[in-house]
Amino acid sequence: MKTSKILLLMVGGALLATSCNDLNEQDYKGNGISQAEMNEVLKAVPSRIDASFSGMIGYLGKGGSSGLSYSGTPGARPDDFGAPAWALSLDLEGADMAMGDNNYNWFIVGDELLSRNANYANPYERYIIPYTQYGVAQTIINSYPADTKDQDAIYHIAEAKAIQAYDYLCLAPYFQFSYATSADKPCIPILKDGVDATNNPRATVKEVYAEIMSDLDYAVEHLKGYTRPNKQYIDQNVAYGLRARANLLMGNWAAAASDAENAMKGYTPASRSEVSTPGFDDISSHNWMWGIIKTTADMADNDGAGQYQNASSWFSGFSGDGYSGASGNTPVINQLLYDKIPSTDIRKGWWLDANKHSDNWKNLEWDGAKGDAIADLTIKDVKEPFVAYTNIKFGQKSGIGSTVNTNDFPLMRVEEMILIEAEGLARSGNTAKAKQVLEDFVKNYRDPNYSADASGRTLTDEIWFQRRVELWGEGFYTADAKRLSKPIVRFHAGVPNNFPTAFQFNIAADDGWLNMRFPQTEMDNNKGIVDNTGGALPVSGQNGTLLDGVTDAKFK
Repeated sequence: MKTSKILLLMVGGALLATSCNDLNEQDYKGNGISQAEMNEVLKAVPSRIDASFSGMIGYLGKGGSSGLSYSGTPGARPDDFGAPAWALSLDLEGADMAMGDNNYNWFIVGDELLSRNANYANPYERYIIPYTQYGVAQTIINSYPADTKDQDAIYHIAEAKAIQAYDYLCLAPYFQFSYATSADKPCIPILKDGVDATNNPRATVKEVYAEIMSDLDYAVEHLKGYTRPNKQYIDQNVAYGLRARANLLMGNWAAAASDAENAMKGYTPASRSEVSTPGFDDISSHNWMWGIIKTTADMADNDGAGQYQNASSWFSGFSGDGYSGASGNTPVINQLLYDKIPSTDIRKGWWLDANKHSDNWKNLEWDGAKGDAIADLTIKDVKEPFVAYTNIKFGQKSGIGSTVNTNDFPLMRVEEMILIEAEGLARSGNTAKAKQVLEDFVKNYRDPNYSADASGRTLTDEIWFQRRVELWGEGFYTADAKRLSKPIVRFHAGVPNNFPTAFQFNIAADDGWLNMRFPQTEMDNNKGIVDNTGGALPVSGQNGTLLDGVTDAKFK
């Protein structure tokens, strides 16, 4: 083996560029490190397995993971930062979030649903990163004997399998319609040892979810007793939570409720007081089960681009050196959803109202402005005035106005598990318990006056409403709408709406445009791919009469 190849393995993250499967956007000319060479080194030096394992976990929120260049610098795109960037993209493709219609919005392809273009960077990043991480996980699994009895090795294998399942869950719901309607239709390629990377057709939805469930079953069983180094790693609770998500997507309602119940053991929701100020930026929060940790060292990554490749820069308008606040692109909530949140619900204050008011920031001060006055505060190259309905859900971990962009990002919270349990119970016929679970959560932790019957929605639509409010900005809207066969409803004809005019369109639940397209480089390299077709780029004003059961005008 060449010494240079051994040294590459010793460099942090080297395996991320040379996964064991070259299916996705990898080098087909034989350059780099072969699977056999990687395994030879990994088996010989266990410490390198640990390093590779840590790299796999860190990859979740690593800036520049796609490898795309910006201004000639590889990995320096400001919109390339792993799972948080996917979450932002996915919610922008839905109905409840928007950013500015301006030349500074790097995520405008989500707002406009241009993300179906096979040559665009945003969909490429969302495709290549999960597959590359999957390859690293598979390399780690394959580095151990199949019959190993070493407990640490088993924990590594179990966590890597959970990561593989997570990666497929980041892809499968978006390349085909729901499991309930499309189980036998083509979804995404499955990575396996010995696969012909140049001709690997799409597996069916059912086949992909079989892989997901197999990996999660193993993870749930073999992570028992595992104590993780920190919450960026996956323990048994998180494995249960991932399986609860998968069961929800598959329509295994009772199993989803059971897994969610097991997942949340040991966790309690954030209190009304705890969510009454901008936050959602610190992994140490007791209600966070899994998340991404950002450090000051991350800010120097990728020739300094790491300063903007993070949640602080994009989700929060409170950074003293962030992108969204400085460019007038801090995400806003759709007025249609905002208007349905009761005034007694503490979450109403996660966004500014029509007059740019919120009780939730009354004690915050920035550059001499306090509370509502912060909305119109202007700091050159730092902060543009906030528009109505701007989110202040996401704070600034290092302090309002701080230039240290170390906001952590939630990948799983106990509140999500409670809502999965409620939905699983409701859809499996146990409506009384479902209603009790839902009301216990909302009344005790968000709105003391809450009643599940007050809105006039069905119980299942009410649960979706609660998911849309509670999990706003965390990347769940699009997968939910597709699994529920719901249309994307951004506006009601004749009803006031704060979305930029170009983004005001609705999409029918069966519109083929809702399915992602494969990157052109993937189709060039893998001749087995037959791309999704159907639908057309939405245009402003289309389908103004569509309703989703949640924001409908009759529920005013």
